[in-house]
Amino acid sequence: MIVEVCANSLESALNAQKAGADRIELCAELAVGGVTPSFGLLQLIKEHISIPVNVLIRPRSGDFTYSDLEFEIMKRDIALCRELGFNGIVSGVLSKDLSLDYERTKELIEASRPLEFTFHRAFDWVTDPVATLRQLQELQVDTILSSGQQNSSVEGIDLLTRLSKKSKDCVIMPGGGIRDTNVVEFKKKGFNAVHLSGIKFHRTLDHTPQIAMSSPGFLRDDEIAVSNLATLKEVVRLVKEK
Repeated sequence: MIVEVCANSLESALNAQKAGADRIELCAELAVGGVTPSFGLLQLIKEHISIPVNVLIRPRSGDFTYSDLEFEIMKRDIALCRELGFNGIVSGVLSKDLSLDYERTKELIEASRPLEFTFHRAFDWVTDPVATLRQLQELQVDTILSSGQQNSSVEGIDLLTRLSKKSKDCVIMPGGGIRDTNVVEFKKKGFNAVHLSGIKFHRTLDHTPQIAMSSPGFLRDDEIAVSNLATLKEVVRLVKEK
């Protein structure tokens, strides 16, 4: 069973590697669901991380329906990741009616090869997950990351299990709300991979600023989120022990 850690920084990626994780999904700004990491972070990850790294290609937060200019940015970022020698790409595009944008997703996959391609949690928005699974298998997507269209993978485990049984060549990877207290449930169900961040918040300032620079209520200016080494080690232990 593969343990993939969603790392939002070099520190989080280093903790994932130290914990024995099999793979990293690299992104920035987890609080908004993740966006494409910076060029500087990509370079340093290649210098410091030896385990496989898949890079999130998402030009902004919000929905997964992109303008022509945003789509061009995504293709440029994929080309950069190929040039830098990353293991895979994590991305995907939806249409305005929340169906899979088949042609644009196909274009991203073709631009990514020979790297692995994971279709991200935009899958949790689609109106017909079974039909979308069939389409993504046609496109030869390697992995689908999903919470089973629920707020957490634990709540969505029934759909995830059903999708996993229907999938032939595409790995269904539960992600969302997975931690050391529930990861064994997914191991017992026979999933081949799980995805988690293992985040712990660290206070960075002695005093809380009077004026907030972050507009959404869930963003804190005096704390940073880092993947916790102890939590990740425990997840790896639980998953790997026989």
